[in-house]
Amino acid sequence: MAILVTGSTGTIGTQVLAHLQARNADIRALTRSPETAQFPAGVTAVRGDLADPDSVRAALQGVSTLFLLAPNVADELTQTMLTLTVAREAGVKGIVYLSVFGGETYADVPHFAGKYTVERMIEALDLPATVLRPAYFIQNDLRQKDGLLKTGVYGAPVGDKGISMVDIRDIGEAAAIELDRREQAATPLGRETYALVGPDSLTGEAIATLWSKALGRPIRYGGDDLVVMEQRIKTMLPAWHALDLRLMFARYQTEGAAATADDIARLTRLLGRAPRSYAAFARDAATQWAKG
Repeated sequence: MAILVTGSTGTIGTQVLAHLQARNADIRALTRSPETAQFPAGVTAVRGDLADPDSVRAALQGVSTLFLLAPNVADELTQTMLTLTVAREAGVKGIVYLSVFGGETYADVPHFAGKYTVERMIEALDLPATVLRPAYFIQNDLRQKDGLLKTGVYGAPVGDKGISMVDIRDIGEAAAIELDRREQAATPLGRETYALVGPDSLTGEAIATLWSKALGRPIRYGGDDLVVMEQRIKTMLPAWHALDLRLMFARYQTEGAAATADDIARLTRLLGRAPRSYAAFARDAATQWAKG
């Protein structure tokens, strides 16, 4: 039998495949364009699209374990729920679903509320699944490079409540561990939920300080203006997506997204080590940028 990875060409799917490579498993990667997709050695490209349930049915033939990462699109909830339905009908024995940290709380943020609805479906149908709840990705801040280097500003409006940002490598490793555990089990395993978080609760000012140390120059926090952020995002993404992200950052500013000590301890046990820190990421990024 095999493990099927959805979202295989994206930021997280790429990490999942990389961490699965070291494990003795038949790995398949769902993609709309298998003829052009480039995957690690030993990974088989399989044609499919979560928006097309029939293609998912075909892709699940011979698959026993599924990594489910739905794209951030307007009908994400529908795609995810139908994929779970198809997987259940196909007899998949194990599922690892990528949700989001704080989904149960951020009721007005569409992609958070949608992911939490999927979690409710998993619970209601008693699906054999591990739910992974990642916080804001540390590597999203690679997009801050120009502001940091050219104007000395850290521009993500994360506020002052604190966010436990997570390294994408830790997400990939946690997913691979759970996929392998479920794949190796003789029978379906019970549900598990993990918060995927970093070890620190970070504010905008704290992140600016970390960048000041990493870059060896003064960096200031750019502030909490969400209207400007939304307008900037609309130059790159659809308007609905920009508003969704503005609502997310508004929640970060009013409530934060800080992990508990138990969240961090459970993830540490799963990984067999402490989760990676933002400070380490900033130092590594500064070193790479200095090389040009």
